[in-house]
Amino acid sequence: MKTIIIADDHPVTLNGMKLFLEQLGYLVMCTCNNGIHAFNQINAFKPDYAILDLNMPGMNGLEVLEKVRQTNKTTRIIIYTMYNEKTLFEKSVKLGVNGFLLKDFAIEELETCLEALSYQKVWFSPKLEQTLSLKDQDNKQEKFLLLTPAERKIVSLIADEKSSKSIAELLFISEKTVENHRSNIIKKLNLPVAKNSLLIWALENKRTLE
Repeated sequence: MKTIIIADDHPVTLNGMKLFLEQLGYLVMCTCNNGIHAFNQINAFKPDYAILDLNMPGMNGLEVLEKVRQTNKTTRIIIYTMYNEKTLFEKSVKLGVNGFLLKDFAIEELETCLEALSYQKVWFSPKLEQTLSLKDQDNKQEKFLLLTPAERKIVSLIADEKSSKSIAELLFISEKTVENHRSNIIKKLNLPVAKNSLLIWALENKRTLE
């Protein structure tokens, strides 16, 4: 039985989510109403999943995520929030989040998210594409058109969470060639030279790549 810790400072939401998850067959190890308690419980029990509200007293969801990831890479962490801000999503990805949901659709999509995370590294709500304020979307699509067919293929594979080694094997090219393509793509898209910048872009624009 998969184990879960839930953190939310709203009792009604917390109890409702606990009941919902138990009905799905998950073992809710404990519920927490603040970020400090959540961090301590995740650190102590190392559950399969942790579901964190973004706004909590003590520590917010991102602060808990950041601290947990310093010692625990295995617990699948899901952030859910009422704020549809692109910067929050990007920061969550950089800190190592596995799932990101908007509160308006959390219960609707939570079961799908948990099932997906049982066999893949990340799952982000499709609603994000509809609700996040992406003012530079048109500009991003124009930049995507600057990529060569080979580069577009590599970006598509990155959106599928393929590593450089896996991409090299799939395309019958060297890993070094893939890394060169990655560098060129980052320059063409004018992305920051950060570890996950291309992954973030690919995930945000996955539907465009299909």
